[in-house]
Formats: sequence, structure tokens, C-alpha cells
Amino acid sequence: MAEMLLQVENLKSVYKTRFNERIVAVDDVSFNLENGKCLGIAGESGSGKSTLAMSIMGYYHPPLFYESGAIYISGIDIAKLPYNQLREKILGKEIAYIPQAAMNALNPTQKIINLVADVMKEHVKGITINEIKKIAEERFETLNLPKDVLQRYPIELSGGMKQRTVIAISTILNPKILVADEPTSALDVTSQKIVIKLLKDLLKRGFIKAMIFITHELPLLYNIADEIIVMYAGEVVESGKAEEIIFDPIHPYSHGLMNSIIVPEKGIKGKKLAVIPGAPPNLKLKLEGCRFFERCQFAKDECKNGRIDIKCANERNYRCVFGVEELKEMYEDDKKPATT
Repeated sequence: MAEMLLQVENLKSVYKTRFNERIVAVDDVSFNLENGKCLGIAGESGSGKSTLAMSIMGYYHPPLFYESGAIYISGIDIAKLPYNQLREKILGKEIAYIPQAAMNALNPTQKIINLVADVMKEHVKGITINEIKKIAEERFETLNLPKDVLQRYPIELSGGMKQRTVIAISTILNPKILVADEPTSALDVTSQKIVIKLLKDLLKRGFIKAMIFITHELPLLYNIADEIIVMYAGEVVESGKAEEIIFDPIHPYSHGLMNSIIVPEKGIKGKKLAVIPGAPPNLKLKLEGCRFFERCQFAKDECKNGRIDIKCANERNYRCVFGVEELKEMYEDDKKPATT
């Protein structure tokens, strides 16, 4: 049985505004992450992906607050851990984070070696600068970065090199779990492939044991993820094996997300480009029924009432009032040309 590195149970995270409003950005989210696996998290902007990432890192700083649920990393519920213990025992060692816009995360006034030294001195007591240089040079060369990068300033690096440098610094302590929040969003296609290969190599070589890869491009996860979670308006609307969700999505939102992106993957290329109408709901409001109701072309009155529970179908979980066969029939009917 595979080792369970991360268990998230019924997690709820909220933003609180200065007007005392509550924005429930992560609502009752649960999932597990096993040793050796890559979990993809997909959804459009505002779906709660990045808030979920910050939550499982324990980055609860105002206006973001923990409300309920559990986040177990190596058996420790970090949601209830004091921040000084979280920083000392968990961050960097058990779990590490590559933020959005990672290329802008490097201090422009510091050489790369100084940034590496800051991380290692914080977590490895008594380590010398010569030891830091040796470890950093070996790691950077392993990740196809010349060791002279360590003596450069961020402004001297290309976009792709900055991204790889951030990845190298984030994983310098060999954390068990790496959370990569849209690490390819600002890169060209060639650099995207390099970064994805680099992340896969980190996992293969054992520098990290498992990974969470967050993106708004669902098809991108075909090249890296073992399983996928699709989020919408703070909730998980579908989860399962990556290939099944990409090529045979169940939930209408997952289906629309897949069909609204042009990609060259086999089985996807050439499909008619679809559009998801409207915009996500206002999370300041108390939401009832299906949160995708206003944008779903298949919605019925029954979708508006009560809370929509997760259903399980052949190891796939999805949040919808309709059955799998009903949804498949709807999708097939939707493909048929309109008659006059």
C-alpha cells in the first residue's frame, strides 16, 4: 500500500474583508496525495485553486483564515500547528511551494547564491557557506542550470532560467511534497515543456516524493498528472484519473473546460471549440444548489435546491444531480446538428 503523504479533509478557508464579509474560497474540499504521485488541480481563475494551495501550505495570513477541516502532512494536522512550529518542522522540509508568477519571486537585489543560502541557513543549523555552495552547484547542474547562475542576479537570467531557478531553490531541501501553482502560465511552449520535464525528473529522481500541479489549462495535466481535481467556485466538482477526466469528463463544467481549449493532444485535436457562458458566482453570497447552475446548458429546477452532494461512479467522483448516463446522452445530443 502506497504511503499517504497528504490528507485534506473537509477543508474550508475564507477571506474576511474590512466590511466583515466572508468569502468562502475553499469549501469542504477533501483529497489524498500518495507517495510517487502527481495530483493536478484545474479550474478557471477564481475557482479557489491558489487559495487551496496556500491553505495546504499553512499560509493563513489575513485576509485569509482557516475555518474548519484538517490538513495532515506526515500525520500532523498543520491547520492547528503554531506558525513557528510550521515554519521550523514543515515548510521547506515536508512541503514546498512554487508561487504564481514565480519569475517575479526572486529578490532582484540579491545574487542567486544568497537566496539559496537564506533558505538553507533557516532550516539547516550550522551549515557553512562552502557546504551551501557545493549542494547548490550539484543541484543546479542536475537541473540543467550552469553553476555560474549562482553568482548572477535575477535580471541576468531569461524567463525560463528564472523559473527553473525558483524550482531549484524551492526543492533544495528535498521536500516530500511540492506544490507548483501555475508554474508554466507565463512561459512560451518550449519553456513550458522544459519546466514540465524538469518537474517530472524531480519526482523520478526522488528529490521530491509527490507533487501538486495547479493550472487553468486542464489538457496540460495530461503530460504530468496521475489524478485530477476540477474546482469550481471553491468546490471540487469532479475528481479521478487524469486520462479519464481529460478524455471523458463527467461534470458539465469539466466537459465545458475541456472543450473550450485548443490543444494538439490525440483525441482532443480537431474538436469544436466551445464557450462557457457567463461568469462564476459571487462567493460573498450564500450559495445553494449547484454553483454552476447559471452557466450550465443542461440545468433544471432541481439543480437549484439544497446542497449538491458528491456522487461516485467507477472510481470517479462528481458533483451533479444527473447520473453519468444521463449526462453522456446530453453531450451526444448536443453534438447533433440543429434541425429547422
